[in-house]
Amino acid sequence: MSIQTAFHRGLAPVLQLLLPGREQLVLDARPDQALRNHIDNLAARNTEDELTDDERAEYEGYVRANKFLAVLRREAKFMIEAAR
Repeated sequence: MSIQTAFHRGLAPVLQLLLPGREQLVLDARPDQALRNHIDNLAARNTEDELTDDERAEYEGYVRANKFLAVLRREAKFMIEAAR
């Protein structure tokens, strides 16, 4: 079994509680422009190693949130495809 398959199998029961009927909302969700600009600024400064410790922690939080949202979006797509 692949890591992705195992992850999906482990997460699917929780997502079945959270997502039904909301899959498209999950796929369409995006941060507002001000937040995108802020994250882009942190990313650029991170590349140049110019972040303070607090900014680095904040940026890492956004990176983690983005990974979590990517998982939610992937699972929402699976649910939409399975319903067809």
